[in-house]
Amino acid sequence: MKTTALRIYGENDLRLETFELPALGEGEVLCRIISDSICMSSHKAAIQGARHKRVPDDVAVNPTIIGHEFCGEVVEVGKKHQNKLKPGQKFTVQPAMNYQGSLDAPGYSFRYIGGEATYVIVPEEVFLTDCFLPYDGEAFFYGSLAEPMSCIVGAFHANYHTKNGSYVHEMGIVEGGNACILAGAGPMGLGAIDYALNCDRRPGRLVVTDIDDARLARAASILSPAYAKARGVELVYLNTKGADAEAALLALTGGKGYDDVFVFAPVAPVVEQGDRILARDGCLNFFAGPTNTAFSAAFNFYNVHYASTHIAGTSGGNTDDMRESIRLMQAGAIDPAAMITHVGGLNAAKDTTLNLPHIPGGKKLVYCQIDMPMTALTELSGSADPVLRELGRLVEKNNGLWSAAAEAYLLKNGKPIEA
Repeated sequence: MKTTALRIYGENDLRLETFELPALGEGEVLCRIISDSICMSSHKAAIQGARHKRVPDDVAVNPTIIGHEFCGEVVEVGKKHQNKLKPGQKFTVQPAMNYQGSLDAPGYSFRYIGGEATYVIVPEEVFLTDCFLPYDGEAFFYGSLAEPMSCIVGAFHANYHTKNGSYVHEMGIVEGGNACILAGAGPMGLGAIDYALNCDRRPGRLVVTDIDDARLARAASILSPAYAKARGVELVYLNTKGADAEAALLALTGGKGYDDVFVFAPVAPVVEQGDRILARDGCLNFFAGPTNTAFSAAFNFYNVHYASTHIAGTSGGNTDDMRESIRLMQAGAIDPAAMITHVGGLNAAKDTTLNLPHIPGGKKLVYCQIDMPMTALTELSGSADPVLRELGRLVEKNNGLWSAAAEAYLLKNGKPIEA
């Protein structure tokens, strides 16, 4: 079986190549990849090459396939898994396997599995770590978003709170409390709002900030205060560009402050603002991953000592977080389609991955069986290509969001990638 895949050879050295996959082992599964969403972590791996902690030292001679937010379907099943898997079954993978303590992960470390490929071989390690996750949702792209969505789920689970006189940490946000997502009107922020409004442990008030009125307006059009109210949450969108931002934030809580603050931008003033609006026993979750290894910000340690304020942070979600994401998406409880701002084919994956920080917007979604330029959803309807124009019409029909209908149309009518 031949595959076409985007492989890492070294620093800034990605190559889209067609090559033969090896014979299938008894504990392996051959799969067809349909979609992969490009993560900033893939960009970091691409620019660092063998210096990256998950990329093998010998990639120059044994290149690995990039991409770890993928969804596909089973094609052929090795002997060990024939009693539980069948061709045509949809799946996704938790890349952080932690197999025997190793950092090896699909999308970084393996020669024959990664999201930017037409076909892959899922190695036995994925099954031994229970990281092969069945997915029964309507659209493949939701399966690709299970991993980034799990990062949000993990962050909400990682927050903790205490009670005077007890050293027991109660995990999760304060149910019915005050929560704030700073710099939260971007794609990942929208996912966090969606989760906060639909999970089983919801705040009573959720304030979402940004410094761009257009982003705030778009967020409100997708997840409105009325929608939140129907779920028992008061949702407020607030532009914090002005000098009185903190006073406005605190006024919304009657001066009490916030039990849970999530920082969605690795910017020191935003972190410090989050610290200043914490309530007693408030938990600040530093969600945004900085690229600067020396990143730091001031934190009020008087309040740490006397008001029990504290910090939490996660880097990705675990397998249970992914399962929760999948369950909520399959049930229609959350719709992370708002994360996606661009769609393209496997031919566009190389340039998109290498230039990711310079491309505005949110998630860039790749359809691995398709040849298509990476295109902003807002630009589809103006394309000279009739297929892209129809995709634009479907997107506009769905409030500017990617959809299962758009995916189905693209998979049926898009230009196939050449092997």
